[in-house]
Formats: sequence, C-alpha cells, structure tokens
Amino acid sequence: MAMTLAAVCVQGVHPYVEDAEIYVPGIKKLLNPGLYPSNSEFFMSHAGMTLFPNFVAASIRIVHISTEWALFLWQIVTIFLLLWACWRIGKATFPAAQSAWAGTALVAALLSIPVAGTALYIMDQYITTRAFSTAATLWVVAEAIERNWIRAGLWLLFTALIHPLMVLFCVSYAALFYLVEHDWSPFRSSTAAAAVFTLLPTRLFPPVTDAYREVLDTRSYFSLLRWQWYEWLGIFGPLLLMEWFRRIARRHNLAVLERICRTTILFGILWFAAALVVSVPPSLAQFAKLQPLRALQLEFILLFLCAGGLLGQFVLQRVLWRWLVLFVPICAGMFYAQRQLFPATSHIEWPGAPSPNPWVQAFVWVRFNTPRNAMFALDPRFMLAPQEDQQGFRALAERSRIADRVKDSGAVTMFPQLAERWRAQVRALDGWEHFTAADFARLKQRFGVDWVVLERPAGEGMQCPYENERLRVCHLP
Repeated sequence: MAMTLAAVCVQGVHPYVEDAEIYVPGIKKLLNPGLYPSNSEFFMSHAGMTLFPNFVAASIRIVHISTEWALFLWQIVTIFLLLWACWRIGKATFPAAQSAWAGTALVAALLSIPVAGTALYIMDQYITTRAFSTAATLWVVAEAIERNWIRAGLWLLFTALIHPLMVLFCVSYAALFYLVEHDWSPFRSSTAAAAVFTLLPTRLFPPVTDAYREVLDTRSYFSLLRWQWYEWLGIFGPLLLMEWFRRIARRHNLAVLERICRTTILFGILWFAAALVVSVPPSLAQFAKLQPLRALQLEFILLFLCAGGLLGQFVLQRVLWRWLVLFVPICAGMFYAQRQLFPATSHIEWPGAPSPNPWVQAFVWVRFNTPRNAMFALDPRFMLAPQEDQQGFRALAERSRIADRVKDSGAVTMFPQLAERWRAQVRALDGWEHFTAADFARLKQRFGVDWVVLERPAGEGMQCPYENERLRVCHLP
C-alpha cells in the first residue's frame, strides 16, 4: 500500500479530465436518470458496452459515499491491484525478493508514461474502464504463470465485462503464453492468431461514411502510417529490449522470464501485423476502432517489470543508495511532467476541495445553479484551451452540452452511427470565437441551447449570472 500511495503522489489524481468526460457521466446518469436529457448518446454508447458504470454506481449505493470519493478511492484501489499483480509476476519470475519489488517499483514510478503513439498511459490519472481492465489483465498473466487457469479464466471474464476491447489483448497474450510454455512453433502460433483476427465478421463493422472518415482523421493514433518516427521506436524498442532480456534469462536459467520475453515478442509482432492490416488498405478503415496497437500498453508494463526485476537482481540488490539513485530522478521527472500536463489544477484533486482552475470553478457553479434540463454550448475545442487542463464539462457540471471536437469525436470513432449527428453539431459551432447574438439564437432554435460558457471578453452585454477572471456563464433569452 505504501508503494501505491507513493505512486499516487507522483502521478496525481484528476478524476474529471480527458476520457473521464465519457465515463463519469455514465455513472452519474445511472445514479440519477434525470441528468443529461439531451445528447447523452455521446457517452451512454460507451456505458452500454460495459458493466463499469454499473459496478461503480453500485459501490456508491452500497457504501453510501459521494461520487467524488468513490472515483478517488477506486483510483487508489485499481493502482494497488495493478501493482500487486506486478509483484506477483515478479515474485514468480525472479529468485530474489528485491527483484520483484524493483520491477513493481519501476512500474509504479512510470504509471503516467505515454505508451508510444497510442494516446494511452500505463494507468490514467482518473478512473475508467481501462484502470480495471489493465489491473485484471496483469492478474491473468500472473495466474497463467502459476498455471492457475481457473482463476485466470475468472479474471478474463471480469476483463471482458469491464472492457470488451481490451480483453482481446488479454486473451491473445494468455493464449500465446500457453503455447510458448508448451513449445509450439512461434510461426504457427502467430499465424493462427493472425488468422483469427482476419476472420472477424465484417458485418460487425459498418462501412466508412464521409462523416465517420472526418472523425477518424482527428485521431492520428488510429492509423499506424500517421505515427511520427519517434513513436515507431515505441513499437520496436520494447521488442528488441525483450529479446535482450530473453538472452540474459537463458544465460542465468531464469525460465519464467524467458517465457515472458518470448511471449511478449510474439504478442508485439502479432498486433503490429494487425495494425498494418487495418492501416494500409483504405478498404479496411472500418476496423481502425479495434486499435491493435493498444497491445503496447501491456508490452510496456511487462517491459518495465522485467527491466526493474533484472536491475534489482544484478545491480540494485539490497544497497539503499543504488535504489535512491535510480528512483528519485525517475519519480521527480514524472512528477514534473504531470505538473506540466495539468498546470492550472491541483496535483491531487481531493474530493470536495475547491479548485484553483477557473474552468472547474465555472463548471461546478453550473452544477448547482442551472436547471437540470439546461442545454449548454461551449467552444468545440474548449478542452484544449489554456488553463482548461482537459477538464470535462459533463463530468463536472452534470449538464447536457452540444457535441465538441475533442472528446465526443473519440466516442464517435467507436460508434460510427453517431458520426452524422456529431458532424452537424460541431459544424454549427464553426467560427465560435466570432459568434454574435444571432448565432446564439440559431443554436437555441436548432439544438435547444439555452446556456453558453464563454471566454472573456466575450459575453459582454449578455445575461451572465456567473463570471470569473477567465469565463462567463450566460443565459440565452
């Protein structure tokens, strides 16, 4: 638990940022169905595919705590489960106890490191389905190493219920580990797995429309061909390092480590091939939402776990100053990076504590001072504005809003049926910075917008019951 709390202090906690704008409203609507009467499809589509919001909402009802405290505590619990699974894997892999702790500590220190070009971290700074599925996937690996296949299957089932997409990577890794352990040919294993991928029924993936392609173009990580050169290093670098670790393992008779390295290499090659399949032919663009290179998240965790374990075994050992020399700079660097990522927000957003972020202040005012059925409009790129720190409006304000270009486009990539509706709404916001009273009246007539959040000096002369140094919240007559 001490390592978990240390990891939280390095990473920070931001329960309403980034993808929390999709997942938190789903929880809140389950707890209070009267919320979000308009445009809820942009987050309920996700909620309908997983038991995550039901699970968190049930915990809130059972324990009788606020949503804020539930999100905060589940963040700590999922980090603890992830690190516990890492320690279990390390303990089964290395003969020395300090190796398991060193590997786990390295993962803990690097929780917020970007995973190549996937737009993922090892663990987000907020609670989502990935927090549960990542921890569960590591438990599947831990149970597979110890040949506890029934428990591995239960963790696998839990992963499927929580995150139907990430379970694909979990299943493939467990299957490859089993095949490697039983001396199957790497070529046969990879070919069989690739064949399963290519036989996915096309009818589950609707054809790409112009509106959906417009959405896909907002996400460079969907197409491998749009990755930067340094992001490609995140594909091949881990595989080369794992091959190096495999040779070290063979030389020192570390059989489990060697199997993990072999499996991870096959796993990486398999999903890289799948990414090429969906990225190169334009006719297969409808498969892009599978995001095959999300497999890199598991690769990165196992890479750091193995690297830390080897350092603990052969370098750090039980010498305190060596541990300090390694981990103090890493933790300081990761802490600094997090402060640069969320500079206008407290590093740990404690439940109920006032926020210094002017956007959060405005969104919280909206929650307590506007009608529940209010419909808001904001700059379609408001989550990228200075000092906004990607704080979610729906998640904080608990009010409906018109679609945006930053977060709702991500929801549309997974649910193409929303593409036309999304495009109509975001195009209606084109030229937002120059909107006049006539433009706001058009939004009200077309979409029912009756409130707006504007960056100052916009909003002068309008009926604005709330303002701070950066924003105005205005009611449309």
